[in-house]
Amino acid sequence: MIPFRISVPASSANLGPGFDSMGLALGLYIHLDVADSDKQAFFAHGSSESEENHFIWNISKQVAERYGVTLPSCSVQETSEIPLARGLGSSASAIVAGIELANQLGNLQLTDEQKLAFGTELEGHPDNIAPAIFGGLTISTMLEDDIPSVRLHDIDLDIIAYIPEVELKTEVARDCLPDTYERNYAARASAMSNIVVAALYSKDYALFGKMLENDLFHEPFRKVLISHFDLIRENAKMLGAYGTALSGAGPTMLSFVPKGNGEAVKQEMAKQLEGYQVKLLKIDTKGVSIS
Repeated sequence: MIPFRISVPASSANLGPGFDSMGLALGLYIHLDVADSDKQAFFAHGSSESEENHFIWNISKQVAERYGVTLPSCSVQETSEIPLARGLGSSASAIVAGIELANQLGNLQLTDEQKLAFGTELEGHPDNIAPAIFGGLTISTMLEDDIPSVRLHDIDLDIIAYIPEVELKTEVARDCLPDTYERNYAARASAMSNIVVAALYSKDYALFGKMLENDLFHEPFRKVLISHFDLIRENAKMLGAYGTALSGAGPTMLSFVPKGNGEAVKQEMAKQLEGYQVKLLKIDTKGVSIS
């Protein structure tokens, strides 16, 4: 076996009114370094002892079983730049890494659509899985027998992530949401989402940012769980950001800033947010990759 590396980007889902449908691949990664070995060994991030039941390896075994192959013995070293339970799609990235590991070791030659279908089956929804596979910004949904998705790679924006030390489990953030929305309310919320997408495609970033901050589906209900939600949004806008939104279910927030201004805004925002990692992130345009 020739040693190889699998890299899978983080992702930010929901993006304001793009609730449960819009995801953006970000330049933080899970890496799997794979080499030949006499016996199977999986070393988790920072561990010197092999884990037999690591989440990623278990995903690989599920894929292999689905397609009727036996994976060869190998050594896998996992490293991750993606913080857990921060709204950056860590579980989806791990699922995609496991699928790709089985794909490479089993020579399955899976299509992107097959990876998306299997990943969505495991994750329950495609909004993080799709950008982790395709890169860029993806808009996706689930039909009975298909998962349509559209990709947008050409986004001329800088992105600043505000990552707090505290975790927020998706289940807790999901429990804050209403079970149903009144029809007129849902129609308005859907219209916001439509305009967000149209503004991105037309590169009207001022309008994109404005509508990003007018979500009705989830942010009004989740913001009570997010420390400094209003402060981050207001101060970023004062520094020139087009708009700021929750990343996934939070607690991470993302600001979208004119291209070239990100470093200056990041430096100023970092001064105001003790206990946060404030990062200038690139949009990943490749998705899962092999090197």
